[in-house]
Amino acid sequence: MKRRSVVLGTRGSELARLQTSLIARLLTDRYPELSVEAVHIKTTGDRILDSPLSKIGDKGLFTKEIESALLEKRIDLAVHSLKDLPTVIPAGLAVAAVTKREDVRDVFIAHPGRKFRALADVPQAGKIATGSLRRKCQLLNLRPDLEIVDIRGNLHTRREKLERSDWDGMLLAFAGVKRLGWEKMIAEILPVTRVLPAVGQGALAVEAREKDDELMEILRPFDDLETRRATDAERALLRRLEGGCQIPIGAHGRFEDGMLKLDAMVGSLDGKRMVRGSVAGRMEDGTALGVKLAEQLIEQGADKILDEIRHANEGTTADSAAQVDI
Repeated sequence: MKRRSVVLGTRGSELARLQTSLIARLLTDRYPELSVEAVHIKTTGDRILDSPLSKIGDKGLFTKEIESALLEKRIDLAVHSLKDLPTVIPAGLAVAAVTKREDVRDVFIAHPGRKFRALADVPQAGKIATGSLRRKCQLLNLRPDLEIVDIRGNLHTRREKLERSDWDGMLLAFAGVKRLGWEKMIAEILPVTRVLPAVGQGALAVEAREKDDELMEILRPFDDLETRRATDAERALLRRLEGGCQIPIGAHGRFEDGMLKLDAMVGSLDGKRMVRGSVAGRMEDGTALGVKLAEQLIEQGADKILDEIRHANEGTTADSAAQVDI
């Protein structure tokens, strides 16, 4: 290996820094001679905190500035939460590695002043915070009595807002909570049979310049095949549905009994309408399975739900890319 140093680009939140340190550790453990540096880049999604994600209407809310730095060779690699990464990435870039996935589920974090042990303990008309339309849709489908409060900011900011609020709790991704060491805050881990995760949830993606053969080869050992194939299926579904932060879409790809299985849902913003489906097939057919399931959901009426949401959001541009929920 000729390379002696690598510069990683990432967002500046504590979780993003921690995730980047995980990638840096993988690199230095395998290549002890390699010097790894991290550069923190503020993205559009980090700067605009006074509007719901679904209303910002920009593509690559948490990735565009980092990808620009990569294309301009100000950094060598970009580290993303895979669920933030658009399904169509800029020409000249490639996802060089998708690391082994963390737990994909969402968790219920109760207000520290409440003694709830599960979401079911929240009283009628309780207040639950989330910045994700996917979570909002599925919560209201389960509990139409709940009041959903929009919340923005990194995980520390959300925790502080919850502690100062009169809310009963909030929903977050288990992966982020675990990486920050906050497991004791979890009141309930929500099964995927109740709340499907975001596309790519729990996985980290390392993006490189497509023609940088040496870095692509350096990253090859960290590309987890099962995670890559499962998330390829999820991302193919999302791309076919042309969904993003404005669309409540959940998906879960995983391997069971030697088969790649994919579940997905599309729902209305109020949770009153929801279409679900499942497919299974060979590991190598992940992309085709994602498209197949998307077509099944469209046949069940997902296209009508999506069109209604897009019309309601006229004036913003749907990102046929990432779910951007934390």
